[in-house]
Amino acid sequence: MLLGYLLGSIPFGVLLTRAFGAGDLRQIGSGNIGATNVLRTGRKGLAAATLLLDLGKGAAAVLLARWWLPGAELYAAAAVMVGHCYPAWLRFRGGKGVATLMGVALALHWPLGAVFAALWLGLLALLRISSLAGMAAAISTPVTAAVLGEFDLVPLLMGLAALVLWKHRANIARLVDGTEPRVGRSAAPAAGDAVEQG
Repeated sequence: MLLGYLLGSIPFGVLLTRAFGAGDLRQIGSGNIGATNVLRTGRKGLAAATLLLDLGKGAAAVLLARWWLPGAELYAAAAVMVGHCYPAWLRFRGGKGVATLMGVALALHWPLGAVFAALWLGLLALLRISSLAGMAAAISTPVTAAVLGEFDLVPLLMGLAALVLWKHRANIARLVDGTEPRVGRSAAPAAGDAVEQG
């Protein structure tokens, strides 16, 4: 669980934007450290790298636990998500967990990750609202696990989906108000995001 937390708490978005001269990600757009906010810097390559690395650390935590201590995968999955959303190095103000949850789902049972990716990318392409697509994909994971008969994964995935929704609470308020920005438009820091940092 400690290794999972440490993996999850690596803020790839912050590190990449600093390394490539794109500024402090926490002072850009919503202040979130994930790929969607990296995209607001105009650096599509950095956004793609952030997405893949955040996904990769979720998968890596589960796969390493499966290799070193079979049966500990669920603990590692929970820990990597907590690490991403609440990293100690950033005063516990981390990301929203969508990409990391996709990596976790792929490593736990790859069809879960496939459904997640299809729903996330499909809704994102259709609606252009990153938060809504991510939340829908997160909610799909326990439902898909139940449909596939992976009932041992359902409680964990329900908890992780709830964490993703909690981290998106400011987005939910803006969705209700009709003020949630769409992908491709710049966004000024919103009050909820400024506090939550993701």
